Amino acid sequence: MTRPETAAEVFDALGTAYEHAFRTATGQLAAITDLLAALPPAAKVLDLGAGTGRPTADLLAAAGHDVTGYDVAPKMVEIARSQVPAARFELGDMRELSFEDGTWDAITAFFSMLQLPRAEQETMLGRLAGWLKPGGTLVFATVPADVDGVDIVFMGHPVRAYSFTAGRVKELLGAAGLEVVRAEEAEFVPDHADAGPEPHVYLTARKPG
Repeated sequence: MTRPETAAEVFDALGTAYEHAFRTATGQLAAITDLLAALPPAAKVLDLGAGTGRPTADLLAAAGHDVTGYDVAPKMVEIARSQVPAARFELGDMRELSFEDGTWDAITAFFSMLQLPRAEQETMLGRLAGWLKPGGTLVFATVPADVDGVDIVFMGHPVRAYSFTAGRVKELLGAAGLEVVRAEEAEFVPDHADAGPEPHVYLTARKPG
């Protein structure tokens, strides 16, 4: 079996090919649009797994929000800084980040935990809830599946994937003290020769004010 690649290795190699493959993911665009409608002016937004900066940070920054993105892949950070100069982008592993509780008006994490073991995903969701301001919003997207360390090929790259069913993610968000206010499930086919259909779930959860 080929050694699974790390997230940094995968996304350094993919670069803008990832953005191109997912550019028509209408579920992600709809989740961002709904978030934009709910944010206060000049909101502080943390984008975890920011990728190339598009579409998430780009749309949020264009609406006047204060966006900081983190990604584990140096190439993605380089591209994002070039493409979305209105936002800030830093290299970093989300598991190593630390913020005061109540720092962010909103946090987005689109498909950025799929290579984290389940226990680390549970821990991260709890930490994200703490980082939100009262009344703040988390937008979380994943591939809903009951998989715990399954080796797959993603856009031509061997990876080890971890995820939960949509129902279990909702339970974890609730256990973290968040209320799920929006959920959308969809099937999406990335525009890439080595990609097949993927189930997606987009969850918006609010921290009580």
